[in-house]
Amino acid sequence: MRGLGDHLTIGERIAFHRRRRGYTQQVLAGLVGRSTDWLAKVETSRRKPPRIDMLTELARVLRVPLGELIGLPVLMEDDREQDDVPAVRDALMSPRRLSRLLFGPEAEAQLPTPGPTAQLAEQVWNDYQGGRLGKVIAMLPALLQTALELEDRAARSAGERRDCWAVSARVHHLAATTLAKIGESDISWLAAERAMRAADESGDPLVLASAARSGTHALLANGRYDDAMELGETTAGWMSARVDDSDPAALSLLGMTHLRAAIAAARHQDRPTATSLLNRAEALADQLGSDANYWQTSFGPTNVVLHRLSAELDLDNISYVVARGQINVDHMPPERAVSYRIDYARALSLAGRGDDAFVELRAAERTSPQLVRNNPRVRDTLRDVIKQSPVTSGARSSEVFIMAQRCRAVQ
Repeated sequence: MRGLGDHLTIGERIAFHRRRRGYTQQVLAGLVGRSTDWLAKVETSRRKPPRIDMLTELARVLRVPLGELIGLPVLMEDDREQDDVPAVRDALMSPRRLSRLLFGPEAEAQLPTPGPTAQLAEQVWNDYQGGRLGKVIAMLPALLQTALELEDRAARSAGERRDCWAVSARVHHLAATTLAKIGESDISWLAAERAMRAADESGDPLVLASAARSGTHALLANGRYDDAMELGETTAGWMSARVDDSDPAALSLLGMTHLRAAIAAARHQDRPTATSLLNRAEALADQLGSDANYWQTSFGPTNVVLHRLSAELDLDNISYVVARGQINVDHMPPERAVSYRIDYARALSLAGRGDDAFVELRAAERTSPQLVRNNPRVRDTLRDVIKQSPVTSGARSSEVFIMAQRCRAVQ
């Protein structure tokens, strides 16, 4: 449900859905094991928003998607609405996907070949890493239709079968990851399931390991942290027996599997597991030797550090993130760099360093306006910065408020 308005705080969203369910503050607080005073302060923003694990529990009790409490991004591109999510949904839910026997192509139908589609998919992956999500969403409906036709071709051509399924897996992985990024958690899971089914059919361990990342993205977006950890651990164990540990692509995919599972553990407030997984990823990054981008993983020593900071933020270790958060990300793909700056800005604002937080958000916005202006965590951070005082100057205060309006953090 996207009817609450982007300017509402997390507390106001909790209060809205509490009243909608007919719960008093005392009842809801009791259902999540907290005091009425705690909930009252959360709803009125007299204390900082709950940690992600508590938000997940509140969402479960209130029976709403996690994204509804956090605030769903609304996809925009350069101030022109480019929201083709309904077309992506239509492509994923076409009845032709239900049965190949019922809806298979006509005998003479011209079906695409995997080579050109693979090249186009990688170009759109580059758009994703460049933070151009509007362009990705615009391309996905046609790409998903082509992926379905490639699956039809796989049934006809034994020689191209593996390649057709592998390309379908990459396209559906891209769809799942993008949809999770923009808050479409339900169809993100649908796309991830399709990605992994296609990867299974391809028989390629690296394709399956890559597709499993889409599964963890979708599970994290749905607040299913135990399931995300299980998927990561199962994938890592399966990979270890089937890939060459001197292959940099395999190292990167295995490393990212550990990193995504580590974030799931951190959001579940399982510090020992998160630390163990991060350490395993760090060992693989050291073996790789440098930052790389095999299979669009951005994996390497820097990405391990960035995930460690993100995990500590989820674990509420703000002082750690503030003390160690100044990382050079100029060489990283924009999507990864912006995600880091948003996390670091959030930690700075929680530490009372509003001006420094604003500097990070402005740097992130210059890199990718779309990723910043439509991010719920950015909105929360800007509201915190506005509240903090004293501000350094009237000019800076005005700049913060103008950015908050751009990001729909305030009306």
